Amino acid sequence: MALQVTDENFKELIDSGKPMVLDFWAEWCGPCRMVAPIIDELATEYEGRVTIGKMDVDNNNEVVGEYGIRNIPTVLFFKDGNVVDKIVGATTKDKFIAKIESLL
Repeated sequence: MALQVTDENFKELIDSGKPMVLDFWAEWCGPCRMVAPIIDELATEYEGRVTIGKMDVDNNNEVVGEYGIRNIPTVLFFKDGNVVDKIVGATTKDKFIAKIESLL
């Protein structure tokens, strides 16, 4: 299961030293609901190696604004605290895996 990331715990997670995958989503977003099970599967498969989390855009304005999230779902890929890649919109699990593997 993906971690629930908030404005409050984002800094701690991003500074953990592990690569991080962060899914920006909202309850009302149809494509977000399509991506959600994939994100949860990846969180289980990469547990201990990559931090995989979800951030509700309606409740976390600080981080959403900082990264200029305008469309959802948007998934950002972080390495060493910096965004190194992103996916906007729904896509396949294989595409997520390819991007995660490039972080390792």
